Amino acid sequence: MTTKVFIDGEAGTTGLQIRARLADHDGVELLSLPEDLRKDAAARRAMFEAADIAVLCLPDAAAREAAAMADGIPHIRIIDASSAHRTHADWVYGFPEYDNDQPGRIAEARRVSNPGCYAISSVAILHPLVDAGLVPADWPVTINAVSGYSGGGKGLIRDFEDASSPGYTKANYQHYALGLDHKHVPEIQARGGLTRRPLMSPGVGRFRQGMVVQVPLQLWALPGQPEPADIHRALAEHYRGKTQVIVVEPAETAAIDRLDPEVLVGRDEMRLHVFGNEAHGQAVVACVLDNLGKGASGQAVQNLDLMCGLDAAT
Repeated sequence: MTTKVFIDGEAGTTGLQIRARLADHDGVELLSLPEDLRKDAAARRAMFEAADIAVLCLPDAAAREAAAMADGIPHIRIIDASSAHRTHADWVYGFPEYDNDQPGRIAEARRVSNPGCYAISSVAILHPLVDAGLVPADWPVTINAVSGYSGGGKGLIRDFEDASSPGYTKANYQHYALGLDHKHVPEIQARGGLTRRPLMSPGVGRFRQGMVVQVPLQLWALPGQPEPADIHRALAEHYRGKTQVIVVEPAETAAIDRLDPEVLVGRDEMRLHVFGNEAHGQAVVACVLDNLGKGASGQAVQNLDLMCGLDAAT
């Protein structure tokens, strides 16, 4: 059976990538609006009524309005790629590898919130470690990260690529969110199982796609003083059999002396590394992914496949 899919906001960075992934998808029929009707409320509602699943690639406020519009259409199912509903109790979190039951929850859900790129990386690291008791829920977690500039959408892409843009920059790297109030932090706290707000320090580099997210751990200060091998074991057990979250073997990680944020560009998976020094009682857990792949569009299509009853790796 073919599933009719409407991408509300298909002209944005995430929407364009989702559309490209679905263009040759045998199980999907894409519905689309002419450019001049994309902001027409009546035309969008008609698309919701015609579709089986709508994917929202909109700013948060517009996504809330679209979700409210969809509430009056009983059959429509929603995947929201904005951050509007990622901690909402009535929306299923769209990270299939979160636990063994999550694919089933997504498959049956009427409303799915697609994770953010920084958040899915941080949650992929923290949730298994908190669940295993290696990192206490009230631990003062710090997250360091760098992303390609496409993660900031069309505005930031212009600032890095278009010399005529008022915000054009020649910088190779910039820290941002210096007010320590990045919008992914509530999602990381809630979905990571933390009772205290983590401190997140993100940056953007002069490359279009890709990212590295790191959680440093002072193992000597953690209860039980776990070793790097214990951290790796907990992650490997949690993601055993998962094809799109790969926990890299310690020997392969030990052979790495530089971590490239662009290594998974164009792929819809993430890789977790545990870098450790037993003598110093320290470890850094690092997640590498394409911020527009597993961090956005690729994850949305994985969720859509589950909602269509297809294999999650389709």
